[in-house]
Amino acid sequence: MAKLQVLIIDDHTLFREGLQGLLERRNIKVIASLGDGKEGIRAAETLKPDVILLDMRMPDMDGLMILRLLRQKGLKIPTAILTTSSNENDLIEALRSGAQGYLLKDMEPDKLVVALLEIVDGKTVVAPTLTPVLARVVQGDSVEAKEPKAIDTLTPRETEILGLLAEGLSNKMIARRLGISDGTVKLHVKAILRKLNVHSRVEAAVIAVEHGFRAASVSSSDED
Repeated sequence: MAKLQVLIIDDHTLFREGLQGLLERRNIKVIASLGDGKEGIRAAETLKPDVILLDMRMPDMDGLMILRLLRQKGLKIPTAILTTSSNENDLIEALRSGAQGYLLKDMEPDKLVVALLEIVDGKTVVAPTLTPVLARVVQGDSVEAKEPKAIDTLTPRETEILGLLAEGLSNKMIARRLGISDGTVKLHVKAILRKLNVHSRVEAAVIAVEHGFRAASVSSSDED
């Protein structure tokens, strides 16, 4: 079985080197470890890693800007923000920008490895300590809902699938749950994204949470 290939983008040299050693001791290949956002984007384009670990706070170009540029270039490589920030707005903005993970730098090494494997498997992974933030979002306490009426345009099946996205299920999991093909799920997901006017399933899941859908798995491990 091929090793998981990771690209690290973080401006702190000591942290990058420590993280690289930590991952490689756990049989994960770090194909590049860079401290510059532009170099990181070029590496993502040419090396095509399985997953990107991206720092939030960096000079010149922060993690959210890098993430948005990756998505604008059509690179759908699973990306996790790895940060010291437990700020609610940072979490929400990261998910809306297309992150499939929001992890804290003080997490246990083995849990980081599990999180990376889950992200590559199509799940969204958010640090367990930030679960209360999502609970507050469900209650409409902090983030304004996007396109409040757009969700009403979804068909019953699309609404059902959106609810499963909010739970963090991948296309394959949704297909198995509903007894339909992966291709049918993909078509429904495309329709959902178009109707909600968003660019990623993670953004759609955030909107679903804001409208009261369950967010059971969008907490400590799940999604795509």
